[in-house]
Amino acid sequence: MRALLELKDVRVRFRTRSDLNALIRGDHDPFVDAVNGVSLQIGEGETYGLVGESGSGKTTLARSIIGLVQPQEGSIRYDGTELVGMPAAEMQRFRGNVGTMFQDPVGSLSPRMTIRSLLAEPFKIHDMGQRDLGQEVNRLLDMVGLNQDFANRYPHQLSGGQARRVGVARALALRPKLIVADEPTAGLDVSVQGEILNLLGRLQQELGLSILVITHNLNVVRHITDRMGIMYFGRILEQGPTSTMFHQPSHPYTLALLSANPEPDPDAQIDRLELQGEVPSLLNRPAGCEFHPRCPFADDICESTFPELTAMGDDHGYRCHHPRHL
Repeated sequence: MRALLELKDVRVRFRTRSDLNALIRGDHDPFVDAVNGVSLQIGEGETYGLVGESGSGKTTLARSIIGLVQPQEGSIRYDGTELVGMPAAEMQRFRGNVGTMFQDPVGSLSPRMTIRSLLAEPFKIHDMGQRDLGQEVNRLLDMVGLNQDFANRYPHQLSGGQARRVGVARALALRPKLIVADEPTAGLDVSVQGEILNLLGRLQQELGLSILVITHNLNVVRHITDRMGIMYFGRILEQGPTSTMFHQPSHPYTLALLSANPEPDPDAQIDRLELQGEVPSLLNRPAGCEFHPRCPFADDICESTFPELTAMGDDHGYRCHHPRHL
């Protein structure tokens, strides 16, 4: 499968103190690594799920892909074009190639604009206002299963599911090849979640989309993704085909996340693993493997040495000194 998006050793750092404050305190490295050496690929027509607890760096990584955050190191290539270091004017034009779905279905839509204006706005931003915008708006509404009467409504007049459909339509306005969906089912009832996931699946098939899904909801990942990555403390600890990750996880963190996920089959035999303690602060990053303070299998090497990537068959890899092969 040809890769549409390729990330290699991406690192995003945020300053924690001003130069003067750092000098006074003797802090020679006043930064935190929100994303620390992430590498992944998303193929054409593929759905990749990025999973992890809050604060793991998922959203920061997504923002770096669409150019809202500039990585300090590494490479992000979209369809062969390098995005890191791209001039601002070029990046503005590039963003039309990537559709973005934000976490809050209603809150991400301006309350002062009608749905017609919201769907027409991407064309104006990218200097495509000469098109028949009424026709484009109708096309987008039809694409996501809303009738044309919705064009005259305001966001507060929509249900959560309807607002999410408008968000999908807006993300697809410029016919992008890639969609970045941040918690696409957040705040929605279970039945509506299923409708939105089925909508995304249908549109992916019809349009040949690649989708990056950022979520902590493993049921979403199981339902729609082809491959997935488990992110912790700014790093991907394990990634591979979704079916492999669910049935043969290797990293203890992956196993712990799967253990906490509700299992619909009451007779299923599950190897439960409970995590110890809380997620450490980025301001106090543990040495060695950052997961070791919470891992029941950690020993001296985990405390001192970050594990190298171990590649397995079927595009599956993990970083762990003591993998749990089921």
